Amino acid sequence: MPASTTTTPVVLTTRALLLDMDGTIVNSDAVVERCWREWAVSHGLDPQEALKVVHGRQGYATMAVLLPERPMELNHAENKVMLARETADTDGVVPVGGAEEFMASIAGLPHALVTSADAALAAARMTAAALPMPAVRVTAESVGASKPDPEGFLKGAAELGADPADCVVFEDSGAGIAAGLAAGMRVIGVGPRAAAYGPTAHVPDLTSVRVEADEDGTIRLTLTPTT
Repeated sequence: MPASTTTTPVVLTTRALLLDMDGTIVNSDAVVERCWREWAVSHGLDPQEALKVVHGRQGYATMAVLLPERPMELNHAENKVMLARETADTDGVVPVGGAEEFMASIAGLPHALVTSADAALAAARMTAAALPMPAVRVTAESVGASKPDPEGFLKGAAELGADPADCVVFEDSGAGIAAGLAAGMRVIGVGPRAAAYGPTAHVPDLTSVRVEADEDGTIRLTLTPTT
């Protein structure tokens, strides 16, 4: 289903929210692009082409796409180095527009972080962006497959005790949107990357999302339409 471009507000009802981190609630593009540009150059790759596939995936999975003939064990080894570097570099990490208010509005509602970052990197970026860390988190260590595999979102739903059909995912990347849809969930695409990948609906940032909860536990999301 293509992202909504209606001129009227879009309202979705749900029971649980699953949140990607990078590009969705935390703007870490400066660090991601800095680290991955250098990695691409060091391997004789075009940095611009590398950046087309890096968002949303775990590092080893990005490397596998870019260097398909290389043994996977080398990708995992280099990914450990990349994760350490990204964790130490928080220069330019800031919240996505509206993220502070959005996170405050869902504080008492069922929600989980589902990120391709490992636990250390997730903690570093959420802290740098001054955002509260959700109590329920699915990080790289929690899954055997990277997005676009739906495993992470399905685990997040299970942790919250929610049926996948009753969950709404917030995502910015093609890999993440594909993962959410493959999990049988509706996906709200956030930011400029997301609209091209067929999310259920799209918002420019989180200032366009209003969250309300009914007494029966239903969560209502009102989305300002994109233009």
